Amino acid sequence: MAHKIVLTGGGTAGHVTPNIALIEALQHEGWQIDYIGSDGIEKNMIQSLNIPFYAVASGKLRRYFSWKNFFDPLKIVLGILQSYFLLRKLKPDIVFSKGGFVAFPIIVGAWLNRIPSVAHESDMTPGLANRLSFPFVDKICVTFSAATKHFKNQTKVAVTGTPVRQALFAGDKQRGLVRCQFNDKKPCLLIIGGSLGANALNACVRQALQELSERFQIIHLCGRGKLDPSLDKYPGYCQFEYANEELADFFAASQVVVSRSGANSLYEILVLAKPHVLIPLSRRASRGDQIHNARYFQQQGISLVIEEETLTPERLCAVVMDAHAHEQAIIDKIKALRIESATEKVMHVIKETRDVGFQKTCRVR
Repeated sequence: MAHKIVLTGGGTAGHVTPNIALIEALQHEGWQIDYIGSDGIEKNMIQSLNIPFYAVASGKLRRYFSWKNFFDPLKIVLGILQSYFLLRKLKPDIVFSKGGFVAFPIIVGAWLNRIPSVAHESDMTPGLANRLSFPFVDKICVTFSAATKHFKNQTKVAVTGTPVRQALFAGDKQRGLVRCQFNDKKPCLLIIGGSLGANALNACVRQALQELSERFQIIHLCGRGKLDPSLDKYPGYCQFEYANEELADFFAASQVVVSRSGANSLYEILVLAKPHVLIPLSRRASRGDQIHNARYFQQQGISLVIEEETLTPERLCAVVMDAHAHEQAIIDKIKALRIESATEKVMHVIKETRDVGFQKTCRVR
């Protein structure tokens, strides 16, 4: 009889891509998989994998004043009720949450049904959804050991790392160069703007194109609706809204990466041992998690960081050149950390928690 699991997580792609890595492993072992989320970005990402998807109501959890804060708790209560009855119907052996505001009602629904659950936190500091979920989960996996200090009950915390899609390790440099009509005579620079706050980074990159293109061929992932048609024929510059399967080839083709410092993007850069420049979202646009992530690896001499408030075309060029000049030293420091995909470690925690939950259920009966 196949084991059954419900996955959840959403709101941004960062709350979904690690689940996709887990789905690959779960399918390989014959698990029956269902996904519960919102009508957000996770819906299309998961349905494209032919995984049964169910949507529940979810209210955004805000740390700042908004009139919506008076109404969203009602959505959260509705989401808990929907999750409770949906989980009774699906009868999973375990629930796994990657976080995001949609996850909290599902975790509470699992707790009410006495279904064991595991959560995962990617950032150095936990998001509000995982902070609220922590009392209701059996285990929480964290990417970095520095994050454990934010949880009081250490017996519920496991340091695992983050699951990474296997396809990311199968990148081919030549395919990436051909896709961009580049050659191997000049190094490549990969710039990942991300979906949030990409405008400032995109503008800076395009203002710096002349200087950057003297040293690099540039692959620019600028975000949906943010292409600049006037630059389509700029020599040594290739822009895309986003990358799916071809992302692995773009990584393989590039010597230096410029990126925001969301935990999942940063972890992928580290697991591939790529010299990089991080430009974290400012506190005006985020809860500050990207700043914490970037500073942690900056202090270890691995990440070069530019605060968004100090981002200029001149500074961007200087720091990118610096990363390229110290390429091998940075690679050596990253490899010394022995960072790898955590899919197997997280799978172990899931199985262990499922088995403990099953034993508890048997004792109750």
